[in-house]
Amino acid sequence: MAVWSLVTALAVTAGLVGVVLWQHSYAMDEQRVSIRHGGHTLNGVLTTPRDGRKRHGLVVYVHGDGPVDATHDDGYKPLWEANAEAGYASLSWDKPGVAGAPGNWLDQSMDDRADETAAAIAWARARPDIDGHRIGLWGASQAGWVLPKVAAKTPVSFVIAVSPAVDWLRQGRYNLLAELRADGASASRTSAAIAKSDAVRRLLERRATFEEYVKATGGDPDGMTADRWRFISKNHTANATRDLHALRGVPVLLALAGHDLNVDTAETERVYREVLDGGGALTAKRFPDATHSFLKRSVERSDLKVTLTALFSPRSLFADGFLDGQRQFLKELDRGGSATP
Repeated sequence: MAVWSLVTALAVTAGLVGVVLWQHSYAMDEQRVSIRHGGHTLNGVLTTPRDGRKRHGLVVYVHGDGPVDATHDDGYKPLWEANAEAGYASLSWDKPGVAGAPGNWLDQSMDDRADETAAAIAWARARPDIDGHRIGLWGASQAGWVLPKVAAKTPVSFVIAVSPAVDWLRQGRYNLLAELRADGASASRTSAAIAKSDAVRRLLERRATFEEYVKATGGDPDGMTADRWRFISKNHTANATRDLHALRGVPVLLALAGHDLNVDTAETERVYREVLDGGGALTAKRFPDATHSFLKRSVERSDLKVTLTALFSPRSLFADGFLDGQRQFLKELDRGGSATP
């Protein structure tokens, strides 16, 4: 009995390992690349379709906030596969200071990030396997301040904007109140949080140092670091409204999450429509079950579900229709028709 139990356990383990390996085998080729920019090297990943074609269009990835590596801990791979199925390559790179890359992403302004992305596009256009006339951008959240700046620097064929932010300070206040509501905060707790937020804004307005911030908070920085304070000080006035004019006439897929606690998607959609609708190139699509990260809400609410789904069915992490909508958008671009899914 002990022997048979061991054999059964080994067989089950082998089967589970096989499922994980199969689920993490993506229909695309992947290679590490190096991109020179500003005296530094961007450590990147380029994926290409397995369709036998010598040249492909390209989706260039612009990360959101945080220390993100090129694959976003493999979270981008289902998206890259969807791009490959539509005939597009994908390009992404480690943020400065992440995964051994030189530099520090917290030293960057949104203009710095746009310059970096424009350099990556120039690098891609010089490759014989990339169609320089079919290069576009994919960006989420904080990338909302970067995408239009890139388009102002170099031509792009399309943009996929995933719950992008518009105004830094308004987004911060929206996020604060949304999380307090989700946590069932009392009126007194909410008032105290707003007062603290207002005090931080006043510090930013007068360009206070990190030491002044720490002093103003009674010696409790509440997780804030000197690098992070410098990053926020440099970028807190960001507002994408004016920059969005660079995307007029460019096909834009605006993906909006139905359960977004980070970005006010109603404001985002309103601003995008006001600036871009006149050209008829904007496609706005809402995903009711999506969170800010565009995972299914039912999955994201449980750490165990996230872990198990990421292991055994990573494509199922994402909100229904998200991968298909992105794939269809790219296919319609090449057919020259409407990009509406």
